[in-house]
Amino acid sequence: MLNEIRARIKQGYRTAPFPSKEMKLPERYLGVPIIEKKKCGESDCRNCVKSCPLSCISKTDKGITIDLGICIFCGDCARACPSGGITFSRHYAMSVNNRADLKLSGKTLKLAKALEDKSKAIFGHSLKLREVSAGGCNACEADTNVLNTLAWDLGRFGIQFVASPRHADGLFITGAVPQNMLLALKKTYDAIPEPKLVIVAGACAISGGIFKDHPEVNNGADNILPVDLYIPGCPPHPATILDGLLRLLGRIEL
Repeated sequence: MLNEIRARIKQGYRTAPFPSKEMKLPERYLGVPIIEKKKCGESDCRNCVKSCPLSCISKTDKGITIDLGICIFCGDCARACPSGGITFSRHYAMSVNNRADLKLSGKTLKLAKALEDKSKAIFGHSLKLREVSAGGCNACEADTNVLNTLAWDLGRFGIQFVASPRHADGLFITGAVPQNMLLALKKTYDAIPEPKLVIVAGACAISGGIFKDHPEVNNGADNILPVDLYIPGCPPHPATILDGLLRLLGRIEL
């Protein structure tokens, strides 16, 4: 027992300082894309459009647009661009309230805003979520589970994942929502008492991701349920997930 206490003292404080301090992610992390319109406008090159495996990039006379709701952050577009018009930053904050706001055409995103005062008063200090893996590969689910570890300590913000939808304030959806999960998802949503929130995490839950337009996939949970928060990524980094949740609750406003 004494050896365990000594080891714990030696380890020190392990919980990340986020959100009081910004997270510094490694160079290999691909965060919010940055589109340099001037560089893109130098030619009619469409290498980035052709390189995207999911066709989430479009180019018009007004420039390049990347749909982060579909993007899997593979980085192929940046590698294919000869002028450096597309680069990936290490910025992890990319959650939004509206699906249309995930269509990035410049350097910044319209990040999620806090709930209205009435809803904020209800959920602001205690938010219980029921997670449903609706056909997920377990990547989004794993990065969500990481938030419960010592390094992140999700509970310090009053946010918890619960086993029963009847104990929940909202629904946290991952996965591409195939037809065989549709009824289960709807029943879970119906079992959550009003008022309630719906949060979708990952490209699959937002748009169908790599399964988009497959006949067994519904191309996003918002075609089934009203969504309050979209957290993009494949999978989203734990910092992206936590940042989105805290923005929704009004804990982060910048």
